[in-house]
Amino acid sequence: MTTPISGSQSLSQIMSDIDLGPAGGIQMMFAKLQMAQSQICKNQANDYMAQIQDIQAEQKACASMIEKARALQNTAKTDGKATTMPADMKKFFDDRGLSFDKTGNDTKHNKDEWEYNLKSLTNYQEQIGSKTQTLMVYLQDFIGQHNSFLQGANTAISNANQVLTNIARGQ
Repeated sequence: MTTPISGSQSLSQIMSDIDLGPAGGIQMMFAKLQMAQSQICKNQANDYMAQIQDIQAEQKACASMIEKARALQNTAKTDGKATTMPADMKKFFDDRGLSFDKTGNDTKHNKDEWEYNLKSLTNYQEQIGSKTQTLMVYLQDFIGQHNSFLQGANTAISNANQVLTNIARGQ
């Protein structure tokens, strides 16, 4: 084979990049097609892996916000007075369209208001967790297809080699 294939290329682009040597029989063409399909699946799997990594970073950020919100809720509960939502937390809520308690039209929250904020964060965390699971299913599907196409290519190459060996032996 020639150089590794990367990115989102079309089937014809990938086919032109695959070199299986001088053999041009139908089995080798089938092997080349199987290898190209395998590469397409691999590219799609890589795309899903990148999306999963991004979502995992988002899950980590959300978990950090939940931890901060719980600490602020505990402080409000212990002290008996409202605690202020940090600017980075407000930005997190705003950037993601999450709702938070706006009683008093400010960012000061008592323990009950923090409970509302925490529910918003945990719901968001569940949503992104669900999205991760869905992407993992797609990823596994593309990995399975990749393996199947590779196996088909290997079988076709093996069969082509067997035919050539039989011809060389005069069988």
